Amino acid sequence: MERLCFLFGHKMLVHFVTDEPNKIPAIRAMLEPQHAVESHLLGATDGQALSNGVLVVDADLRKAVPVEQVKVVLRDPHCVSEKLFVVQDHLRDMIAQAFALGATAVVARPSDIVSNRARIEVAQKAMKADFASAPPEITKSAASFSSLFSAMGRGKGITISDAENATLEVINGIKLNGLSAWLDDVRRYHEGTFQHCLLVTGVAVAFALNIKFPDAEVKRLGLAATLHDVGKARIPLSILDKPGRLDQTEQEIMNRHPIIGYELLKPIPEISPEILDGVRHHHEYLDGSGYPDGLTAPEISDLVRLLTISDIFAALIEWRPYRPSMSRQDAYKILCDMDGKLERPLVKAFRSVALRG
Repeated sequence: MERLCFLFGHKMLVHFVTDEPNKIPAIRAMLEPQHAVESHLLGATDGQALSNGVLVVDADLRKAVPVEQVKVVLRDPHCVSEKLFVVQDHLRDMIAQAFALGATAVVARPSDIVSNRARIEVAQKAMKADFASAPPEITKSAASFSSLFSAMGRGKGITISDAENATLEVINGIKLNGLSAWLDDVRRYHEGTFQHCLLVTGVAVAFALNIKFPDAEVKRLGLAATLHDVGKARIPLSILDKPGRLDQTEQEIMNRHPIIGYELLKPIPEISPEILDGVRHHHEYLDGSGYPDGLTAPEISDLVRLLTISDIFAALIEWRPYRPSMSRQDAYKILCDMDGKLERPLVKAFRSVALRG
């Protein structure tokens, strides 16, 4: 196939695009003279057309400026045959952003382009199946979540429209294909914090639709779900991505995320008290055993009660490094066993969402 001959033929043309000039000599030393390398520094490539070949992007996609500059480079979708992005394996937000920008594959390091060629060809096909072929609602909402978490993690402000856009993509996906398809797609294409946020928002939206909430209330609950874990953007990655259960000290740090999220969002003028309430109190229980404020039933709003059920259910059915995902039937049984902590009529109303969705 023509598009693969540039990558696996005798010599390929590599357009190396980066935001750091000091990376250019290393890529030339690695690939030349076996392959031809044309380097492009982001911010200096405006109007510079790229001819046929392979595009390799090595830039910090957690930052808004490089992302916008990469979009300029990629404005002609037919200019190159392959678009490979260099992203370390553990940076899931950058992987999501790479595929949202049009990556055909992601590699962990530039040397992977020419080493283990058979593996790269298989990886390209697998990653295209796992990410690039994801439904557009999944891709767009994941990119929105990536931007939100990236901005919060870097201390940058966000607008409510950023979160609303992510929420609307989830609502569209649920309305179009139903909850079951949404859950399957999210668990197939994403993991970790992004998977959880996408799952919770999908479950909450489906819950609201099932109990016939008006559109404005569906959006409100969906927005609270979208933002509920934004405080995790400030939790150390060593804790957030730990491949095992947290110890007591780590759990105490993790349990600060509702307050962190609340404090991050509170200065935004357009945010409503109901959304802030959901962000701060989605781990509260009716019997007062939750955190961070130990609220009891009279103090817990309806939105929080709905969000808490959605959050717990999503956490149970998602895959964790230290345990497999739970079936929807078993997850719902656990909700039923939490009588006194969750509102029984709402759990009963959630049954059709949990089991049939």
